[in-house]
Parts: sequence; structure tokens; C-alpha cells
Amino acid sequence: MKHDKGQDLTQYALRLEGDNVPMVRFQNVTKKYGSLVVLDGLNLDVAEGEMVTIIGPSGSGKTTVLRMLMTLETIDSGVIYVDGEPLTHMEKNGRLVRANAAHLRLIRSKIGMCFQHFNLFPHMTALGNCIEGPMQVLGLSKQEAEERALELLDLVGMAEKRDQHPSRLSGGQQQRVAIARALAMRPKVMLFDEVTSALDPEVISEVTSVIRRLVDQHNLTMLMVTHQIGFAREISDRICLFFDGKIEEQGSPEMLLDNPQNERTQQFLSAVLEAN
Repeated sequence: MKHDKGQDLTQYALRLEGDNVPMVRFQNVTKKYGSLVVLDGLNLDVAEGEMVTIIGPSGSGKTTVLRMLMTLETIDSGVIYVDGEPLTHMEKNGRLVRANAAHLRLIRSKIGMCFQHFNLFPHMTALGNCIEGPMQVLGLSKQEAEERALELLDLVGMAEKRDQHPSRLSGGQQQRVAIARALAMRPKVMLFDEVTSALDPEVISEVTSVIRRLVDQHNLTMLMVTHQIGFAREISDRICLFFDGKIEEQGSPEMLLDNPQNERTQQFLSAVLEAN
């Protein structure tokens, strides 16, 4: 929102109420770069514990969705909610205004993200990478942080590599450490941005199995961007196909991938399958 005077609350609730509150909600969200519209009045709900995958051609707005949730991008209009609370807005004198730093930190603490290129601290071991955030941001003691980190490194199959620096780890191993690091902050929402695209084909299954384990064992809400249709089919509860900043079509993997209704969806999937 570019207007510091705030936004009329007749359009938006200050807090989402009720038993079926989505964990993530994009409500009429628009993002522009000059005359280029990247997201065009996007409406998207992600339920608690749901795994939603976003696919689509380059420039369709996929990664912008994740970057907005990470507050790496501002929005031009609309509201994003996380766990029932506005993400980048807050109430002031009966209006929605830009959130202050404290509100942003509070809501952002519910979100973890794994990037395409891992972004591990090169001077820290696998264990060091996983304890830094909980100690510095959450205020955990070193012992508490290490106990949590070791449990998560074991979850992703990296406990034996706890003392290794990233340079001594394969791409798949680094990505698994990155997942453990994100989980160490105890997020409610996990974002995955092309987490397998920088990996060799033979190690993609390592990361796929870890994410599948998280889906099966933890009640995390997940939002993932990928160009790998097979990966999306295996892991998703719902797939959203983006075109020109909007959801062109969405549904279960079986519905969207095997029986797409929209012509542009059919053309996109056909092109992707031919490329593979």
C-alpha cells in the first residue's frame, strides 16, 4: 500500500475470524513495476496444513508471491494475511496502515523459506547454520538451540554432517541443511522457491523425500514454486497455474495435470512435457 493515510476497512477485516481461517490469504493483491503488472488483483487462500504448488511460465508472478510473503517485495494494493493477521499492514485509528517494524517481525517469524541457491553461511558448520537464528532472533540458549538443531538435522538425514561446512557438502546436502535451518525457527508456513532446480538430477530425490516427510509428519502449511511438474504432482494437495499475474486454473494434481479445462493450461502443460 503506497498511501500512508491508510485503507478503508470496509474492504478488509482487521483480523480474519472463524473456524476456517486460511493460514495464508492474498486478498485483491496487486504488484506493479512501472506499467508492468506482475500480480493483478490476486486472490489466493492456503489452508492450514495444505501443500500448494505454483507453476506457470516465466514472468507469470510465481516467485513474486513468495517474495511478498517474505516481505522482500512491497504490495501496491490489497492485503496479505498470515495466520489471521495482516502481514504488511496494521490497524491504526480504524484504518489499515503500513505495518511498523515490530509488527512485521512478529508476523514474519511465522514464515520460513528455502531458496534455490541454499544461502547457507559459508563460515559456519551445518549445526552452526541451524542454531544462529534461534539464538539471535528467538533468544534460545546455545544448548536449547543445539538440541533443536540436531533433532532437525536428524529429520533431514544430516546429523552425521553436523560439523561440516557448506563447501564440504553436496548440493542436495546443502539444501537439506537449509530446510533444517528454516524449520529451526519453528515457522507455521514454509516457502520453497525452486528448491530442486539447482541440483543434479540424481540428488533431487534426496530433497524430494525430505519435503515429502515434512508433509507427512508435520502440520506445516507449504507454498512452493517449481517448474518440475513431476515433483509438483508427487508433493502437492493443490496446484495453481499462473498466467499474467493471475490464477488461470487450479485443482488437485490429478485434475489440473491430467484433465486441464483451460486451453492455456493445456498448451502450457503440453509445452513443458515436450521440453522434458
